[in-house]
Amino acid sequence: MSLVSAERPVLEVIALDAEDAVAAREGGADRLELVTDMAADGLSPSAAVFAAVRAAVDLPVRVMLRLSDGFSAGGDAGVGELVRRAGELREAGATEFVLGFLDGFGLLDLAATERVVAALDGCAWTFHRALDHAADRASVRKALAGLPGLDLCLTAGAAGGVGTGLPVLLAEAAAATPGDPGLMVGGGLRLDHVPPLRAGGVQAFHVGGAVRDEGGWAGRVSPAAVRAWRTAVDLVPAA
Repeated sequence: MSLVSAERPVLEVIALDAEDAVAAREGGADRLELVTDMAADGLSPSAAVFAAVRAAVDLPVRVMLRLSDGFSAGGDAGVGELVRRAGELREAGATEFVLGFLDGFGLLDLAATERVVAALDGCAWTFHRALDHAADRASVRKALAGLPGLDLCLTAGAAGGVGTGLPVLLAEAAAATPGDPGLMVGGGLRLDHVPPLRAGGVQAFHVGGAVRDEGGWAGRVSPAAVRAWRTAVDLVPAA
């Protein structure tokens, strides 16, 4: 069952290691997105890092499947490596993932996506912000329909972030129908974006740098900052 169906909105926090995971849990995060190398916007972590996080916290952990900056799967060799890594992570206990690939035309690389998803064998997964960089957003969303395990699309509504994409996010939330993957909003998300998004029906939020101490990705996740986001997303929208 998708966490988006829960009564309380979902707050997902990016973690790089077990220390981040513990801090996110202390602040009230519902789930983690586990990545490495944020200089490349988040790549696949090792199975050892996943195992350390899994031992440290009992939160759900969605693990990134991505080999390089950008949204290419890397051709047959890249897809083969992604499938191999997915297998290693599953053997380590991972049951939730994050992925998303575009082809050279900026459309969904369906062949690559289907190969990686097949290796997940029914595990839940998020289609990440490749959606915001697609040449045809509606086409990508249509092509994703029905892929097994997909329950969320992580999106800012635009490549430039939520500040630019807010109208798109609100329109897509309003147009959602039962069975559609849920929208999880992240990418330049600010606290002042939360009230209109909540009022518009968005039930899942994704934060990274916004909950870290000064120093950007070199800093640590701050439980107090996570707690501030927890409070904000839990506020009941005004009628």
